[in-house]
Amino acid sequence: METLQTTFIIQGGPIMYSLLFVSAIGFILFIERALYLHKGQIGTEDFLNGIRNLVTKKRHIEALTLCEETPGPLARVVKSALLHFGESRVSIASAIESAAIVELPRLERRIGTIAAIARIAPLLGFLGTLIAVLQALYILEAVNADSALFSQFLAEALITSATGLAIAIMGTLGHHFLFGRVRAIIHDIEWVGHEILEFLTSHEIALKANLSEEDAAEVEPR
Repeated sequence: METLQTTFIIQGGPIMYSLLFVSAIGFILFIERALYLHKGQIGTEDFLNGIRNLVTKKRHIEALTLCEETPGPLARVVKSALLHFGESRVSIASAIESAAIVELPRLERRIGTIAAIARIAPLLGFLGTLIAVLQALYILEAVNADSALFSQFLAEALITSATGLAIAIMGTLGHHFLFGRVRAIIHDIEWVGHEILEFLTSHEIALKANLSEEDAAEVEPR
């Protein structure tokens, strides 16, 4: 098997090394992004319910600690909202939006590089095909149409094109998969941001209403 792979690479010509290098970079980036995005997905409902319970019990420090200990962009967005708890609705919404804007480039980082690799790979394969065809024409003129050499360069041309297309297909699938994960996380960020904004706003209104009732009770004549 190893001999077949080595022969396959050698028959593909020098462009094969460039294609292998590009594919290795794409594979490494895909694994790194897949692990990063997987770590960013958490149990959204459970996390948000935990934050609500802690805030309701006035355990704000513990709520912030939970956000810090929870990985991913959702926790950071919620933490930003909690840091502005007690301020106006507009201020909390602005903090959530700012935190989300910061998280978006982190989520999309390096995914564009995978898409670029998917576009470049077939071009490299086509370049290898052109080089092989030109070499075949030159050799055929020099040695009076040696069929063995012609077959060798024809194989080189086909191998580089096939390899470039294979890398492009895998890169496109990888990019589509990662982009789907990013969209899912962005949807979760939007939902969590809306939910925490509504909760903090309504909770603040309830606290002010309770304080007003307590103040009114204190000034009632005995």
